[in-house]
Amino acid sequence: MQSKKIHKVSIVMGSQSDFKTMKLCQKVLKILKVKFETKIISAHRTPNRMYDYAKKAEKNKISVIIAGAGGSAHLPGMIAAITTIPVIGVPIANKKLNGLDSLLSISQMPKGIPVGTVTIGKDGAINAALLSASIISINDKNVRKNLNLWRNKQTRSVKKKPS
Repeated sequence: MQSKKIHKVSIVMGSQSDFKTMKLCQKVLKILKVKFETKIISAHRTPNRMYDYAKKAEKNKISVIIAGAGGSAHLPGMIAAITTIPVIGVPIANKKLNGLDSLLSISQMPKGIPVGTVTIGKDGAINAALLSASIISINDKNVRKNLNLWRNKQTRSVKKKPS
């Protein structure tokens, strides 16, 4: 079932300040040996860049898009409206509502334009990377192997008795 296609995850975020959360996607994907790119694309401040990016994502051999956004968090949904590539939204925590507004915005997509949504903040960024690797592992046995190693290590880290 190994595909000849090189699978790549694209990590996008609305602003530079989101990188402190989204860099965890990079960290996990490096461990799992999944190719990725990282870009800043704002749905509101750079709408033409966002549109061009989403239109060309498939041609650019992107397999999964992880989009981090805070506040009104339109980036994941707007990208999903333009491409059929799977989009995973990461709600970024903010000072006003601690990311709840972002979570609700990303998770409340209208019927017909799905966006996978993970938890708010850094845990969400880690889970988004793991979920993207799971999607890619359907056709990439090396990623599947690395993902299984990650999970086995996680299992071994849980103690059997309190110390």
